[in-house]
Order: sequence, then C-alpha cells, then structure tokens
Amino acid sequence: MSGATNVPSTAAYQLRLIVAGSTGRSRRAVENLRRACHEHLRSADVEIIDIYQQPHRASAYNIVAVPTLVRLAPLPVRRIVGDLSSQDRLLQALDIAPADQS
Repeated sequence: MSGATNVPSTAAYQLRLIVAGSTGRSRRAVENLRRACHEHLRSADVEIIDIYQQPHRASAYNIVAVPTLVRLAPLPVRRIVGDLSSQDRLLQALDIAPADQS
C-alpha cells in the first residue's frame, strides 16, 4: 500500500462511541462513524455505548460530553467530541489519511 494510512494496513482499530440515547446528534455520529469505517478501515472493533443504558461503561472512559468517540487502539488513545460530521477531523483523530491521497 502506498502510504494511504499512517499505520500498517493490518492494524486493528478499537473504537468506542459513547452516545446519549437516540438523539439526532447520536444518530448522526453513529452513521458518520459507520461510513468512515466502511470507507477507510479494514479492521475495526466498533462498540456503541449508550450512557442511558450503560452509564457504568461510559464513566470508565471519563466522558464529559456526548457523543464522544474514543480510539483505544492503536495507541495513543484519542478522543473526538461531536457528531463526527467533519470527515477530515474524524480521519485526523483516527490517524488515517483520506483515501484520495496517494
């Protein structure tokens, strides 16, 4: 692969998206994350955590605002807050170069 990503193509991503119920922002964040994973990641372990259904799990990530995406792997851990509508910002947080760059 020609430098399209900043990590080896075999790297597995572990992502946790913490949302608050099925609000519009939460739904957009889920949709935007799924689209980005489908278009840019070969291997991703994605889990959606609803703070209303699993507050103890959300508190483990020290979340102060929702939705928040937590990238657990590859290290370092990174967080991005919001509905993930800015694909450039999302890809930067995930440390992925946009697909159109070769």
